Amino acid sequence: MNNKKPKAYQDGRIDFYGRDFIVTPDVLIPRPETEQIIDEVLTLAGKPYLPGVKPTKNKIKKSPIILDVGTGSGCIAITVEKELPDADVYASDISEEALKIAKTNAKNLEANINFIKSDLLSQIDIKPDVLIANLPYVDPEWDWLDKEALSYEPSLALYAKDHGLSLIKKLIEQAGAKNIEYIILESDPSQHDEIIAFAKQYKYKLENKRGFVLTLKIV
Repeated sequence: MNNKKPKAYQDGRIDFYGRDFIVTPDVLIPRPETEQIIDEVLTLAGKPYLPGVKPTKNKIKKSPIILDVGTGSGCIAITVEKELPDADVYASDISEEALKIAKTNAKNLEANINFIKSDLLSQIDIKPDVLIANLPYVDPEWDWLDKEALSYEPSLALYAKDHGLSLIKKLIEQAGAKNIEYIILESDPSQHDEIIAFAKQYKYKLENKRGFVLTLKIV
């Protein structure tokens, strides 16, 4: 194990999309690449994600239902709610400890989030317009992986079977059964081709690719 905790855990906080979030070892430390999920949501909503960026055509309704699965610290769901105040935002996690942190962050940032304890979509009875997920996608067998550097973070939030894709595949299958129109996923770029090919079985096609983030649309 590392001799030194990651700075975010030492400080008990981290900046995400310009806002201050509490983090503890019960939740994953938000990464800069995860901010690309927010960019994708804003793009679907026809909003510029950076000053000077020309907005695209709005592809979702004005007051969409957005669900963040595996919310962790709540940074994605809360940021979406702050950036799109007309959205009805839900956030779920299988971890009770993570949900406590997410609820604290929502209170501190005055974000109106509907929190649900759920294993993926098993306890979800709504149909979101946009499904967001930064699920565990790390393959512990990756030869470039620095496990020591990740040793302070919860393994439940990092690692998945099937070369890191087991939970992502299960979520796509569940989303297809609910006929959810858009899925926005974070994963390693080396996994993207396999995810896109798998999603085709459930009538999803690639809408956009941005760094670590894929946006899929049901056909």
